[in-house]
Amino acid sequence: MAVQQPIFPALPLASWLKTKETLHRYFQIVGKLRLSLMPKDNHWWHITLYVTNNGLATGAIPNKDFTFEVTFNFIDHKLIVSTSKGESRFFELKDGLSVADFYCKFAAILDELNIEFNILAKPFDLSDSIPFHKCTRHHSYDKEAVHKAWQILVQVDMIFKEFSGKSYSKTCPVHLYWHHFDLVVTRFSGKKAPDMGAVSQVEKEAYSHEVISFGFWFGDDTIKEPAFYAYTYPSPEGINKEPLQPKTAKWQDSNGSPMALLKYKDLIASKHPKQEIMNFLESSYQAGAKLAGWDIAALTVPK
Repeated sequence: MAVQQPIFPALPLASWLKTKETLHRYFQIVGKLRLSLMPKDNHWWHITLYVTNNGLATGAIPNKDFTFEVTFNFIDHKLIVSTSKGESRFFELKDGLSVADFYCKFAAILDELNIEFNILAKPFDLSDSIPFHKCTRHHSYDKEAVHKAWQILVQVDMIFKEFSGKSYSKTCPVHLYWHHFDLVVTRFSGKKAPDMGAVSQVEKEAYSHEVISFGFWFGDDTIKEPAFYAYTYPSPEGINKEPLQPKTAKWQDSNGSPMALLKYKDLIASKHPKQEIMNFLESSYQAGAKLAGWDIAALTVPK
């Protein structure tokens, strides 16, 4: 009899860090292609990837007189490009496939399918800036770890979508931002945020309006483990004194502002992890919306 696998498997960052570094660069290559061809949407919604029933995908991208989609299949471990003309090409995702190999194979497929490929071919905000076509340093692909990571994203995606449907506020799709490798859903009050001054266009577009944002990521240099997070922008005074659920959640400083944090290792020790995620999302929303003056009652969808 097959052993039942947990829906939230353990995945410490250290156990697959090299693979995550490689996979992150794969995502950036594909994400930058989507950025280059998609019509602009507010708050960078046009650049993201989406969780699917076999991996992550771009959705349909326009190119000349047809569309195409790029899929990371994490069941069969393939990178697949398919078009609205019925054409399809793929290559295998495997250990030893360097970022440079990925870039060259991907570029060859795009050329064969007559898809425009003109991106800034270097990493964004990662540990090095080696151009993708020269990057042989990162070449790890642990299939088991990648499959676990995708399994986690499938569960989180479903919970985020359920949470998303509880509000009448403008809310983004549940999507993965490839620059930081985090799955995100964000609610908007509808009010403009204060001018941020001399910051990048990326930040100005992301935070042009008041938001409460919720996410999950697998860890980074600051927090070296998987975790759920939530923050309100602009951050209201005293938010870090507001109660959070579950009890293992806490407020933590993030670039000078409070961020709610629920560590994945604490979550998977719980008997009811899905409910605890939902409690975390709701409590962090209530904390930010109350102090920021959102009309909580008007924005709440009746049960």
